[in-house]
Amino acid sequence: MSKKKTILLAVCAVLVVLLNVVILTHKAPTDGPVELQMKVQSDLTDQIKVYFTPNDFYNEEMTDDYTYVNQYPNGTMDEEKEVSLTIDSSAKKLRIDFGVQPGTFMVRDVKLKYRSTDLEIPLETLMQAENHDMASMKIEKDADGNEVLVMETENADPYLDMDLDQSVIHDSYAAHAAKMNWIKILTAVILLDGACLVLFRYREKVLALPIELVQNRRLIFSLAKNDFKTKYAGSYLGIVWAFIQPIVTVLVYWFVFQVGLKSPGANGFPFVLWMIAGLVPWFFFSDVLNAGTNALLEYSYLVKKVVFKISILPMVKEISALFVHLFFVAFMVFLYSCYGYFPDLYFLQLLYYSFCVFVFSLGICYATCAIVIFFRDLSQIISIVLQVGVWVTPIMWNIDQVSMPSFLLKLLKLNPFFYIVQGYRDSLINKVWFFEHFDLTLYFWIVTFVLFGIGTIIFKRLKVHFADVL
Repeated sequence: MSKKKTILLAVCAVLVVLLNVVILTHKAPTDGPVELQMKVQSDLTDQIKVYFTPNDFYNEEMTDDYTYVNQYPNGTMDEEKEVSLTIDSSAKKLRIDFGVQPGTFMVRDVKLKYRSTDLEIPLETLMQAENHDMASMKIEKDADGNEVLVMETENADPYLDMDLDQSVIHDSYAAHAAKMNWIKILTAVILLDGACLVLFRYREKVLALPIELVQNRRLIFSLAKNDFKTKYAGSYLGIVWAFIQPIVTVLVYWFVFQVGLKSPGANGFPFVLWMIAGLVPWFFFSDVLNAGTNALLEYSYLVKKVVFKISILPMVKEISALFVHLFFVAFMVFLYSCYGYFPDLYFLQLLYYSFCVFVFSLGICYATCAIVIFFRDLSQIISIVLQVGVWVTPIMWNIDQVSMPSFLLKLLKLNPFFYIVQGYRDSLINKVWFFEHFDLTLYFWIVTFVLFGIGTIIFKRLKVHFADVL
């Protein structure tokens, strides 16, 4: 082994050790989401909201959590609805908002729930609340003999404040989180070290493609620049068209959702900023997938050349699309600055999440560009998948503000692109570091490396037949 390879191997070994240390020192969260559940009847159709704060006092910055819409027929009291609202296990003060119109409410079975731990909240505790906007409150028996709290209000903002002593729920959450954290840590270490051993054992086969791309980096960059320039050659505006279509798309979505449908964004954040943080990575991904899939067909004259390294062609298309993506990242940062949200350290994560899109889409492109030569309908299928994907992925809608079963929410979060969209918003809006999403980060990179491995295997096995079919 040469001295250069020995140094490279030593550097990789140090990085692996550092990653193991980072994973092993990862701490479990002490607070997290728990469910506030109750059964409610009302004589009107309105919304129930919950506000909470971890402080011992109320302030104007209490967290506005999920909105639950009660779909009751007006003027009836014969329907009972089970309401489940998510709050944080650290909450000490709670405000339940029963809508924006006077009415009558019947509440029972109020409790906090986390997994198998329940903490009942007596109705007397609600009655003893000093801060409320109810004209009257009394405990009665319903037709089945259950105790219910009947509340009537004459004002347009019926609400009820209460103190929470949920140490039982908090301790239950912390204990379970610590247990799950160790399971995740051991899983991550086993996967990381196992993957490193496999890479080391089969390093010549596994690293063949990355090494080939690095060795041909100048040719790739040169072809990418030429591809970018010639894509709109002959048109009057030239490469300006590469930027016009995404900008028009953003304006259309902004008009439909904010002007037309009055979408509020996330927690009062300007909708156009919230939306563009999800659209920019999606534009990059869809552009790469469409162009990368047809890379070998477009450059068929190069594929037929025996001496040409055709494995660089998907990368050429990706670099070409990267030019436009970098422009829109800069435009997005400029737009945020215009609204008063200036760049900070969290904005640097945009480089990391752009790299995530880059690797994720490249792995898929190696598979699709090879398969499309033998199955030309794949291009149309991918276009349909992208049309569906932009709506399935929470880009124009907030996954934290929709009412759907928890299993469906978890299923939607299994979409690897959810991690990227959420990452862009965490960098620009939520100010959350990527390593704080330990589970999602681990899941995303496992899926990405698997897809990249499958893509390169398909590409290599079909490569010998490309020239014959083209």
